[in-house]
Amino acid sequence: MITKHGRSACTSILIGKKASINGSVIIGRNEDCKTAWPKHLKFNPAAICAHSHFSSNDNNFEMDLPDKSYAYSSTPEWTDKYGVFEEDGINEYHVAMSATESAYANGRVLAVDPFDTEKGILEEAMVTCVLPYIKTAREGVERLGKIVTEHGAAEADGILFADPDEAWYLEIGSGHHYVAQRIPDDSYAVVSNQLAIQEVDFTDHLNFIFSPDLQNFVYQNNLWPKDRTFNFREIFGTQDDSDLHYNTPRVWAGQKLLTPSKKKEPQDFYLPFLEKPDRPITIQDAQRVLKDHYQNTPFDLTNKKNSSNATFRPISVATTQESHLLELNGENMIQWLCMGITSQGVYIPFYPQGTKTPAMWDKGTETYSSDSAYWVFKLASVLADRDWGKYGKDLSTTQDNTSKELMQIRHEYDQKLLSVSDREKEIELVDEANEKMANLAVQNYQALIAQLITKQTALSPLSFTMDSNL
Repeated sequence: MITKHGRSACTSILIGKKASINGSVIIGRNEDCKTAWPKHLKFNPAAICAHSHFSSNDNNFEMDLPDKSYAYSSTPEWTDKYGVFEEDGINEYHVAMSATESAYANGRVLAVDPFDTEKGILEEAMVTCVLPYIKTAREGVERLGKIVTEHGAAEADGILFADPDEAWYLEIGSGHHYVAQRIPDDSYAVVSNQLAIQEVDFTDHLNFIFSPDLQNFVYQNNLWPKDRTFNFREIFGTQDDSDLHYNTPRVWAGQKLLTPSKKKEPQDFYLPFLEKPDRPITIQDAQRVLKDHYQNTPFDLTNKKNSSNATFRPISVATTQESHLLELNGENMIQWLCMGITSQGVYIPFYPQGTKTPAMWDKGTETYSSDSAYWVFKLASVLADRDWGKYGKDLSTTQDNTSKELMQIRHEYDQKLLSVSDREKEIELVDEANEKMANLAVQNYQALIAQLITKQTALSPLSFTMDSNL
């Protein structure tokens, strides 16, 4: 039996280039873990290192790596004691990757698919061992698939890949078995902690990649009849009470926002993996999905009647460490990064080809500190949480104004970069832009914090109102 690592509880989105408003391929995810567990932003340089080898600090997974690694961005944990968990990034070949989307695996499948636990638990190393060594999304699927086949995985996972032409979603169903599906250009997918891929066409190698003996494994262990269409979700996935309240409603929420014309129910086990949007999806639409807490529905957690009796787990929760949307459009690439709770934070359009981490974005431990970008955004959330009715307007005003100012800076530097052909000058401008955007967002939220603290000084229970005539 494989021990489940059980780290994440995330929500992902993948958008094909014809489903987006500007022809971009977009993938993204809320990375959820704990309410106080900082992430950092990092830009990793290209390197040539003979006999490169990865060895996990958290478990026994290790493997040899190629000598050459490409430059890439990432969002590692504040500590590598439990693994690096770089989780997401874009490399210099414009390949985006996001991992890990942990899913609840079917225990009976894991029980008949044991693997060597001395070498097999790769969850925390997926980005580290894959993204720096690939040139396309398909290459990423093939590389990770090979690692899963040879080394195994400890839990069911979903991993997102993208390049300027394609988005792919790979799911691990059990220790060594996986399937990946290309997202059709005119479609999108929203996934939340459930195995989501449905019918698999083993003859369609343009749109599906799978472990070599997947069919034999399933049929030999009587997991699915041969005379029925091979349905990955039905074979390896779950349909239980946790799905009804924890997972499925989040998929419903995303599809409700992007395809409102189709009426569905939040506890429908048969929501489709792939869906077409009612209108072209903007990056703001994708952000809205990842910010969702059932606003404008009876299930909104900010409604006081739901505060201690929530019906469904929302997409945006207090345990979100960071949220990212990786947008690729030809030579243009944006790593939209929001630290902390998505519904209370702001997405910063970073240039992933940067080389310098902005001040405060590589700081922060599990204990609050004022010099950490992560903790600045978390502190603002904590203060706003005291009363959304009183402080929600202050928060939303800061979000709106900050987003507009960030887009102005990004547009300014996009224009500057159009006239630059020198690589050194390009990187100089990119680093300058990243620093400006990062500083602006932090400073605006520091101003919000000052505003909220000042207002809340009057909330002390040690208050006494005296008649002004006395």
